[in-house]
Amino acid sequence: MLARPFVVAALAALSGTAFAAEAPEPTGDPAVVTETPGLVAFWTFGEAAGEPRRSIATDEPLPLEEVSGPIARVPGGPYSGDSAEFNGKQYLKIPYAETGPLNISGPEAQVSMFAAVRIVDLNQSRTIAGMWSEGKGRNDDTGTRQYALLMNMPTYGGPRQLVPHISSEGGVTRRADGSAFPWCADYAASVSEVPTDEWCTLGFTYDGDYIRSYVNGVMEPRELDPEKDKRDDRYFTQEGPDGGDRGMNPYYHGRGIFAYDPGKHAESKPGGGSDFTVGARYAVGSFTREATKGRFGGLAVFDRALTDAEMLRLHESANVPALNAAD
Repeated sequence: MLARPFVVAALAALSGTAFAAEAPEPTGDPAVVTETPGLVAFWTFGEAAGEPRRSIATDEPLPLEEVSGPIARVPGGPYSGDSAEFNGKQYLKIPYAETGPLNISGPEAQVSMFAAVRIVDLNQSRTIAGMWSEGKGRNDDTGTRQYALLMNMPTYGGPRQLVPHISSEGGVTRRADGSAFPWCADYAASVSEVPTDEWCTLGFTYDGDYIRSYVNGVMEPRELDPEKDKRDDRYFTQEGPDGGDRGMNPYYHGRGIFAYDPGKHAESKPGGGSDFTVGARYAVGSFTREATKGRFGGLAVFDRALTDAEMLRLHESANVPALNAAD
């Protein structure tokens, strides 16, 4: 693990944030994250309330702006020694026009996300982060969804589980014949429930074919049970590889990531492209109806699909047992 003076100096230099001498000791090793190939953003949440949260060790700082008031900085975090505490009424965002390398899209696109978090109240807390604007609710096809790390989506078999989503349509999911679901139905679902009231790591990968969900660094294989998982529609059971099912974890998507085109979508999707948001998403006409309560100590986005070994290494880099022991 990196020595404390090196961690403080490196993070201060990279983020432009001054770290007080008495800043809490980080439990983890940020170098593991920054040295992982494909990194486009890495926030460590060491900034004070009222300050933009900036990405470190990446080409662009990608500052996250506070929405609905200052978000508190609290002691205890894997990579800066601190974390950002969300109260379920606030979130962070980057406007769509400024998303830059986070705007991952297209038929061949790949993406991975990794987060070190302490979630509270999973009944409300549904969003880690992503570019995911759903529109106003059921049967609304105006959304500009791309990718997101979400939680507790019971509609298609993900109650209290980690349910990373990918959308090729932006709006609602469509079967091969063009008929529509009322919602986006394309997500993997973990076996384990998302841990609450304790630190953990959550993540996903998308390799252009499959979405994989990771809880504490592990992708737990989960086969489809059509009746139990509420996925008995032919879309799930017959429109996967070679006419088979799509699975649950990994889940077969295989249609790329939606790319917003202002010329093509000006009328059908008048809200414009999705912002990148942390702790909330636009759903059922609101950003805060399912905004997350809890602490964020690290968030990273990659423009490729990480391997199982890389996801486990990222988990180990956060050293969540030490965070939980000190909590």
